Amino acid sequence: MSSVAGQLALTQEQREKRSVALASVLACLLLLGMKAVVGLTTNSLGVLSEAAHSGLDLIATLITYFSVRISDKPADADHQYGHGKIENFGAFLETGLLLVACTWIVWEALARLVRKEVHVEPSAVAFAVLFLTLGIDWFRSRALARVARKYDSQALEADALHFSTDLWTTVVVLVGLSAVWASQRYEVSWLRHADPVAALVVAGAVLSIGFRLGKRSLDVLLDAAPAGVRAQVEAAAAAVEGVLKVERVRARRAGNRTFVDVTIAVPRTIPFEHVHRISEQVEEAVGNVLPQADVVVHMEPRAHTAESLFDQVRAIAQRHNLLVHELSAHQVRGPGDRGSRLLVELDAEVEENLSLREAHELIDRVEREIYRELPQVSQINTHIETLGRQIIPAAELEELERALEAHLRDARYHLPDILDCHDVQVRQVEGKIVASCHATLDGRLPINRVHDLTQELETRTFRRFPQLFRLTIHTEPTEEN
Repeated sequence: MSSVAGQLALTQEQREKRSVALASVLACLLLLGMKAVVGLTTNSLGVLSEAAHSGLDLIATLITYFSVRISDKPADADHQYGHGKIENFGAFLETGLLLVACTWIVWEALARLVRKEVHVEPSAVAFAVLFLTLGIDWFRSRALARVARKYDSQALEADALHFSTDLWTTVVVLVGLSAVWASQRYEVSWLRHADPVAALVVAGAVLSIGFRLGKRSLDVLLDAAPAGVRAQVEAAAAAVEGVLKVERVRARRAGNRTFVDVTIAVPRTIPFEHVHRISEQVEEAVGNVLPQADVVVHMEPRAHTAESLFDQVRAIAQRHNLLVHELSAHQVRGPGDRGSRLLVELDAEVEENLSLREAHELIDRVEREIYRELPQVSQINTHIETLGRQIIPAAELEELERALEAHLRDARYHLPDILDCHDVQVRQVEGKIVASCHATLDGRLPINRVHDLTQELETRTFRRFPQLFRLTIHTEPTEEN
């Protein structure tokens, strides 16, 4: 997504979240006013408890509204993980308000049940207001839940939960008020306690929701790992090709974003660019299971279980920033019963500004580590070369180039597997004569046979042109020509 499209999407998200939060504030104001008037005129504790609940809902929705506005602010120098936890802090404040409301409701309800007689006057207006409340709660809970799911907003989800709970507690209050009306009309004395009992049911529901909301908010504020996220991240990262093991996963939430730190083990012998590509693929895989997640991947080099002796030697050399090539190993059998020994030979490239002593000390350190980590190795022979870092001027030698080209074109008569030699070039570089050519062979030949053929061609060429310092032969299959 381009930056412009991202900004437009963010603006749309902010607009929808703020709009639905502001509508909830207005709905709470309307409900609070109606319930307070009806509760005071009917003297119903159930309705008054609903009014108190709506009052707290009003404060909660105001907190939600301002939380949503602040949490959408982008990260800055002082808040590098963004402002998302404002939503969680706002939800935690709502929990405290719910507990205050429940304390008063429970106290008053128990007082009415035990020692205080309060005359409740059910009226048609009270019932009308409660039915209107049901409709408002239903519409608001659906609207809030839709936007909360769309943008994964915990604050809006908490508000939706509030309105959804109001829906059921209003039903309870309606039942309680109906029971009081029935007790007065049909003179059933025990039904007069239905109103405080309904208030206690409301308080119980509010306490239950408050506990769940408070726990979730506190978990986020304390950076508790979201349930199930660790297993999802481990499975997604482990499925990426090149990942040997997922060593650690840490996750935490802030608002509607999840921040994930993943430590993975990768083969120590693969190139750095390949390691970086694996890291990007892990980020993408985690993003597929956790959309909008902020993922940081840390890589640890590890030895693969199927790592060969050659891979191990290269890994030890890389540890010292030493490039090696022409790596070979030979199992040499001794005379008589002296057994066999493993001989390793390699070419190592060192900086050209090093002295022989400095280069030898570096090679010696590498060889000691090879002996220590690979005790089966009996002997190491290292040829030291310089690591090329400069572009050197060269002069073409046309007469020698024509002679060499004629010689190489005749090679197919002596080495029939070499079908053709072309693109011959001869240059003089720093007083040395170097040459290169392209050789065409059957593409079905095994590469070790191709190597032997080029070595033989080099030997024949050096015998004919002893002035050559180096000959580079590029081999290609017939289908390339």
